[in-house]
Amino acid sequence: MNTQTAPMSQISQKPRFEPGAFTPYAFIMPAIVVMMGGLLYPVVMAFYLSFYDWEIGRKLSEAPFVSFDHFVRMIADPQVWEVLWVTIRFGFWTITIEMTLGVALALLLEKPIRGASIFRTIFILPLMVSPVVVGLIWRYLFDARIGWINYYLSVWFGIEPQVWLGDPQLAFFAIVFTDIWQWTPFIFIIVIAGLQALPSEVVEASTIDGANWYQQIFLVKLPMIKSILVIALLMRLIDVFRGLEVMLIMTGGGPGRSTELLSLHIYNRAFDTQQLGYASAISVLLIAIVFGISTVILTMANPMKSKSDV
Repeated sequence: MNTQTAPMSQISQKPRFEPGAFTPYAFIMPAIVVMMGGLLYPVVMAFYLSFYDWEIGRKLSEAPFVSFDHFVRMIADPQVWEVLWVTIRFGFWTITIEMTLGVALALLLEKPIRGASIFRTIFILPLMVSPVVVGLIWRYLFDARIGWINYYLSVWFGIEPQVWLGDPQLAFFAIVFTDIWQWTPFIFIIVIAGLQALPSEVVEASTIDGANWYQQIFLVKLPMIKSILVIALLMRLIDVFRGLEVMLIMTGGGPGRSTELLSLHIYNRAFDTQQLGYASAISVLLIAIVFGISTVILTMANPMKSKSDV
């Protein structure tokens, strides 16, 4: 009896090999290779280079190893914390206003009203313009001598010409306004797509139950597109920390460092002062900040958690 059951148990526990089990992995392998090469490799190299005092024109093999000296220097560098504070202020104002305006416009134009398609086309036009062109356009619009903004402010409201890009506060307002103009359509497109994908039965049921427009928006529609709002927030957060072109062209980070974001500071350290090792150390700080904030947001507002609890 035992001699018959032992071989049977061994046969039942033997894993079965299916020839098509690895087919899905073969299809996604090219994407994984691209992600590993295009995303993971630069991060690893940035962390590696932060331990070397490497400059442009010197071979990496000849660069001296400085251990954690760049990180100690970064912690004690007031310029790093100054531009980090500028980045936080910039991100707070731009993301807050863009999310508010984008959601409001999407709620306004989600229903088939007359001329809605024309307004949607106009709203997404700034998103089609490259950041370099956006920087050039608004640099000339904010120009103190030939800019249209000063001209129309003086003609319509009698306001004296302002040195928009020469005053620290006005320059900061200029880059915030430019970013809002460029990226609010991005929030608008994502949110209106989510609103139009909502089942009409739910909204109709809330109307039958006596919900007004305020209750439908904040108790029905927005909670149902929570995951979309979180994704839009994360994408804009990442864009804020890696934004470079518009600020570089409009102000160059000035006057002073009033408009110098952390990414622009890294660029200046790497290519203006040619301190590639120190710039890599600051890049590691930027990656850690973005990763930390993204983890906190996904943990606190995890859309899959609410779905699993249902």
